[in-house]
Amino acid sequence: MTIKEAQKTVDTWITTTGVRYFNELTNMAILTEEVGEVARLISRQYGEQSFKESDKGRELGDELADVLFVVICLANQTGVDLTDALTRNLAKKTQRDNQRHQNNEKLR
Repeated sequence: MTIKEAQKTVDTWITTTGVRYFNELTNMAILTEEVGEVARLISRQYGEQSFKESDKGRELGDELADVLFVVICLANQTGVDLTDALTRNLAKKTQRDNQRHQNNEKLR
């Protein structure tokens, strides 16, 4: 699925199953919650925290997909074409960081 297809699929899901988009502020709060769930899982899988009973059965891919879903919702409702935005963002990063990471001693 392309990013453009994902934006259309999410829009179709929202307008049929989800009834309507939550407002932008609500979606921003939901995004914060979802990112927190990703952080919680990573801190337990890769960090030093131990799993709690409530963490069992959670999968990183599913949690990341929740984050992506809300990002796509925010893009759709604010008129952002994520394909174009990502293309421009990668070009900006490539220009700005052309040698920065190559010359970073911390990355060797």
